[in-house]
Amino acid sequence: QVQLQESGPGLVKPSQTLSLTCTVSGGSITTSYYAWSWIRQPPGKGLEWMGVIAYDGSTSYSPSLKSRTSISRDTSKNQFSLQLSSVTPEDTAVYYCARRQVSRYDYWGQGTQVTVSS
Repeated sequence: QVQLQESGPGLVKPSQTLSLTCTVSGGSITTSYYAWSWIRQPPGKGLEWMGVIAYDGSTSYSPSLKSRTSISRDTSKNQFSLQLSSVTPEDTAVYYCARRQVSRYDYWGQGTQVTVSS
């Protein structure tokens, strides 16, 4: 059974960088052909896809967030991470990591609340 767990600060100040890590157990992040995504849900809004890192380390980002987003991985720890720079209160959301298999997400983390506030 694959499990994903998000971790990171729950409060970030405006203009700072938000950093989250997703720890994966029960499966390797380098296994073909899975991809590992970050998705967020602002309060009262729908899910927003932020970006993905594939099994081979290649990345892709949402065009609207690309200039501020970076996704990386640590294969020795079976983790992948999100960095979102220059945050504003509009980046307040529940952040999820999820595994994508072909065109569907089959495993999700429980989500972590991040609030941007001074």
